[in-house]
Amino acid sequence: MARSAIPNPDPAPRRLIGYARVSTEDQVNDAQVDELRAAGCYRIHQEHGSGASRVRPILNKLLRELVSGDVLVVVRLDRLARSVSHLLAVIEDLEKRGVHFRSLRDPIDTSTPQGMFSLQVLGAVAQLERALIAERTKAGMMAARARGRLAGNPGLRERRPEAVRAVAAARNRAYLDELISSAQTWLPTVRKLRPQHSWDNVVLILNRKGHSWTVERLRRAVHRMVREKLAEPELLARSPRRPPEDNLMKLVAAIAIADPDLSLREIAAQLDQMHERPPRGGRKWQPSSVRALLDEARRFGLIRL
Repeated sequence: MARSAIPNPDPAPRRLIGYARVSTEDQVNDAQVDELRAAGCYRIHQEHGSGASRVRPILNKLLRELVSGDVLVVVRLDRLARSVSHLLAVIEDLEKRGVHFRSLRDPIDTSTPQGMFSLQVLGAVAQLERALIAERTKAGMMAARARGRLAGNPGLRERRPEAVRAVAAARNRAYLDELISSAQTWLPTVRKLRPQHSWDNVVLILNRKGHSWTVERLRRAVHRMVREKLAEPELLARSPRRPPEDNLMKLVAAIAIADPDLSLREIAAQLDQMHERPPRGGRKWQPSSVRALLDEARRFGLIRL
């Protein structure tokens, strides 16, 4: 007789972590907490603030602490994000880290094919919305010119102080909104490297991962995040001067931590592009030199085994 197959043990359950946000005009968020607990969330983070608020320290801390296999759960999409673009940026970063997202009252669950399809539809709607806004703006400008009117803000053309201040404030808010929306794609790397490494090295590593930072733009962005209490002040501390060998070890460790999938040869190529000189002379880095520095970094506890 054929033996019956032994069923595989159940996979380890995912951690369901809830996030509840109560608006300033509301009094309590007990209803959200009750729904999240009923959904199986073993830990729930609660925050008070309006939907338009850009400063959400509880949410930012929670997003940093999530690890692969976790599921971030909210009652509704508007509890998490300020806009569709912000929502998509957050979910994209979570997916890169192996973290899933679920909204209890919306058909969004990135651990299921149906939920991923709904997310793709949402992204397409956001792209369509941006295209329609751009098209309407162009049509309005053309209609204004046909009527002999100049496009733009009359107050700005006349240099009225209140108009200039309003535009400056709007640009300032838009800049902060853009920083917060994109922070999960670059701020974790900055946290891993600063202040042990110079801004130049941080920029080089970020740009190797597909960004287009300059030192001035990155420092300005981190200064702003610190001012808004969304990043730690120690990121702005002066980089210490270190012996060349010690600095190379920490630099190689930082590159490996920022992108664990890089091979020894790829790290060596990156060091060549950064114009770092090999520790034992020569013109080009060799994988063996990279391996030796990584081994040293592990002995010092810079890289987990």
